[in-house]
Amino acid sequence: MIKIAVYGKGGIGKSTVTSNLAAAFASLGKKVVQIGCDPKADSTINLLGGETPVPVIELLKEDEEIEDIDQISKIGFKGITCIETGGPTPGLGCAGRGIIATFQLLNELKLYEKVKPDVVLYDVLGDVVCGGFAAPIREGYADDVIIVTSGEKMSLYAANNIYVAVKNFEDRSYAKVRGIVLNRRNIPDEEEKVKAFACERDLKILGFIPRSDDINRCEDAGKTVIEGNIESEAAQAFLKLASDLCEGK
Repeated sequence: MIKIAVYGKGGIGKSTVTSNLAAAFASLGKKVVQIGCDPKADSTINLLGGETPVPVIELLKEDEEIEDIDQISKIGFKGITCIETGGPTPGLGCAGRGIIATFQLLNELKLYEKVKPDVVLYDVLGDVVCGGFAAPIREGYADDVIIVTSGEKMSLYAANNIYVAVKNFEDRSYAKVRGIVLNRRNIPDEEEKVKAFACERDLKILGFIPRSDDINRCEDAGKTVIEGNIESEAAQAFLKLASDLCEGK
């Protein structure tokens, strides 16, 4: 089973990358689970035609008896199981605790034993790798971390913080950084900047995602670019990334 946690600076396109990667894996015949670990609960929206599952934290708040995975998930594009942890009202409570509570529930419901996925993707809030936000990379949930970045200074700054945090966890048998996905913003010398960053840390650049109007048009329609325009350059980049990850590249 491939188990990947996706991190990166807020607004860098983690949810776009994660959902398109999920769609790409599914298009390659893999059984996929995507878990959105963000209070906004919008990670899986483009796999579900613009809708979202009821966030797990909302069900827990209502003291609803949850006995089945179907109560906390929706089935999206090509059979992808979509789950959103959700979070507290902004300014109230700790979103990290919501993630921990969700993961405990997933264990109780035996999600992975019942669904038997080939791929599990965790789309994690921002560049925070502490408390509940570290949950996806510990206790066997994810094996690998992918960092999404552009060549922009603050994006690379956040990427470095994530890299250092995950490295600090290595002796606890947490997930390890598998590499970087460059989500292009088309700034000057972008590829060179990201390659230099990766080289300094002995990291691999796993994929290059072009800045594409196709992605925006498909998201406006509640779709990934894999579903909306699979022949596009962007869709082909995601399919290559998924294929390479399946082959261990």
